[in-house]
Amino acid sequence: MSANQSTVVQEDWWARLTRSKYFVYILISPLFLVLLAYVIYPFYQTFIQSVVGEEGVNLENYQRFFGLTSTANLEALWTSIYISVISVITCAIVGVTMAFLMERYEFPGRKLLSVLILVPMALPPLVGVLSFTFLYGESGIIPRAFQALFNLEKVLFSLKGVLGVIVVHTFTMYTYFYLTAAAAIKGLDPSLEEAATSLGSGRIRIWRKVILPMLTPSLVASSLLVFMISMASYTAPLMFGVERTMTMQIYLSRTNGNLDMAATQSTILSVVSISFLILMRWYQGRRNFQNQSKGISVHRTELRSPLIKYVSMFLSFVGVIILMLPILVLILISFSVDGEWTIQIIPTAYTFQHYIDLFTDERTWRPIWNSLQMSFVATAGNILFGVAAAYAMVRTRFKGKALLDILIMVPWALPGTVVAVNLIAAFSEPNVFSFNQVLIGTFWILPLAYFVRHLPLIFRSTSAALMQMDESVEEAARSLGANWWYSFRRVVVPMAFSGILAGTLLALVQGLGEFVASILIYSTSTMPLSVAIFQKMYAFQFGTACAYGVLQIILIITVLFISQKITDGKAGAAI
Repeated sequence: MSANQSTVVQEDWWARLTRSKYFVYILISPLFLVLLAYVIYPFYQTFIQSVVGEEGVNLENYQRFFGLTSTANLEALWTSIYISVISVITCAIVGVTMAFLMERYEFPGRKLLSVLILVPMALPPLVGVLSFTFLYGESGIIPRAFQALFNLEKVLFSLKGVLGVIVVHTFTMYTYFYLTAAAAIKGLDPSLEEAATSLGSGRIRIWRKVILPMLTPSLVASSLLVFMISMASYTAPLMFGVERTMTMQIYLSRTNGNLDMAATQSTILSVVSISFLILMRWYQGRRNFQNQSKGISVHRTELRSPLIKYVSMFLSFVGVIILMLPILVLILISFSVDGEWTIQIIPTAYTFQHYIDLFTDERTWRPIWNSLQMSFVATAGNILFGVAAAYAMVRTRFKGKALLDILIMVPWALPGTVVAVNLIAAFSEPNVFSFNQVLIGTFWILPLAYFVRHLPLIFRSTSAALMQMDESVEEAARSLGANWWYSFRRVVVPMAFSGILAGTLLALVQGLGEFVASILIYSTSTMPLSVAIFQKMYAFQFGTACAYGVLQIILIITVLFISQKITDGKAGAAI
């Protein structure tokens, strides 16, 4: 047989395979295997560790958790749920209100404020908490300034306790509501409100019966995101002295060697998070309103009253200061000499050495390089499996489609601490899914955690792009003789590129700022940037910690800027 004949036979075999009804199962089988190995199996191992003792089934850990002799765990569960629910409410109030003001009214300072309102997105959770601690904590710049100004014996106010956690959550997470609500408000048909007004409805009733129902899908998506992130919050409760939260209890159990209780706490926290996911999906199904009219979108109303204009200018100025202060204080402290800033209002000694050390000192550079490496490795895996999953879900039909969708989204519903504990339970010993190796303590465990956590980002953004793509384009390529692989590579991927890139960059950003899972499974040689910041902070090396934080912010802003430029601002809508 000649080479040309052999090539033709191979092409015919490939064409028959891709046209087979079983080809989709070949396509998704690696994805199911990955989800089985790194999502289902670790979760199963954690559950087994929580209920199986030396003599078989043992529910002692659950009895201790819900027992009356020690209420620490129940208090932690209630506190975590309470903080998360209040965070959702406060973020919704701030985010939706700001979106309404930005999209409905034209006032002095609006353009500048509309840019700066997204500043908190550039603050990784750990860095955002640090900046608020330096600004508003008991030893913060602003409380000390007021103490000195009024010659007080102690600070007049400071952020601490549950209030401090909720304030930080609100500042750092309201953008999730703002982005989705702003996109929804832009598409609202003004004729709906005009019709309600003509029928005698007041402004409050219109908000309650017309505007808010139309915002339900975006509000549900944002609520899920904020609730999950709040449940996973570790740094804010730690910094503001809230010891009784589930993430703190899991960390304490883990560090004290009580792995069975850590597994029990992780299982219960997983049940709570997944229950909230199911509840919000159910609510969205019952309250899913769609705009069927073809009216034009809302135009901004210009403020004409001089008094209101001056008030809006003042409030815009205050808003700009509030939004910029966290980043400005980080930049200021990043130049301070380590150990010199103690009881002074602001640092008194400054140096450029911290930034020089970032790129010249091997020990200082190592966490940066670790984070870059591990984030890129995890994101590469996310691209491979996330795009394949999105294509299978959008373009094909197969049994188990709903199950696949749930399995992909489950890691996003689980707090980072739970994902870390699951991986510890699964890969502390050799097994077939780790290629008969112990992964805990190796380089690969952190990229694996990032991969599991951030797979839904690329999956969702690619799915959104594929849904907007006309299937006839791919069918036309097939009719002209292109095989499945060629049409996928030369037609599908280029047309869905904006969605793929949006999810890729967001996954990379999340990897660079990941802390909650990292703190439980890193080793000395694989310490990421977020853990290095945390350790420098507790060593009172505030200048170095903030220099790390500023570098992290610059990396994230760069990634977000590239994302917005290339995807033409569609990243947020895709997610």
